[in-house]
Amino acid sequence: MPNELQGHRVAILATDGVEQSELTEPWRALEGAGARVDLVSLKPGRIQAMKHLDKAETFAVDRTVADASSQEYDALVLPGGVANPDRLRMDVRAGQLVRDFLADGKPIAAICHAPWMLVEADAVRHRTLTSWPSLQTDIRNAGGHWVDQEVCIDQRIITSRKPDDLPVFCKTILLEFGKDHYTHRAEAHSPVASDREHQGALVDVSSSDSFPASDPPSSLKVT
Repeated sequence: MPNELQGHRVAILATDGVEQSELTEPWRALEGAGARVDLVSLKPGRIQAMKHLDKAETFAVDRTVADASSQEYDALVLPGGVANPDRLRMDVRAGQLVRDFLADGKPIAAICHAPWMLVEADAVRHRTLTSWPSLQTDIRNAGGHWVDQEVCIDQRIITSRKPDDLPVFCKTILLEFGKDHYTHRAEAHSPVASDREHQGALVDVSSSDSFPASDPPSSLKVT
């Protein structure tokens, strides 16, 4: 529905190596719903997006992690691409920004390899997530529960597996980001909240899709 996110501000945290479709499709969906979207990155200038292993377009950075604050935004999107979250998780300020969104109880959406940032922020413990399948051991070692689903929601963290899941990922983002309430810090970290994964807190849209060694991204829509 148009303008359902009117007045919302959303940060997309990404850097060089981001998968272009995972950057542009949530961005387009959010702006189409009326949200103001900022691209937040490690440094000013432009970031290089990728279409799988090939260079794609570059995108202008709106804010740096040094200048951005979770208090300025209503939600956070973490796109994937292998190199992108691997670079981000090595930056202390990027990790702190993710932790600040968590502490504020604001929703976070991460796709493909982006849950690496959630692992780095110690955000997966007692939560159920999905991701690109190569991350499942990292998620389990960090105390999370990994599932093979198109989309998963646990304590306002939304995760999806790969570019092919973008349609349902974007739809879920709009629904979750459009909610008027946020989980308070105490609730977000309480034992009761962490047990919700066993009480129907997940979106169960399990898929039988397999993961070949090189799963190409879905069709790219250039803005």
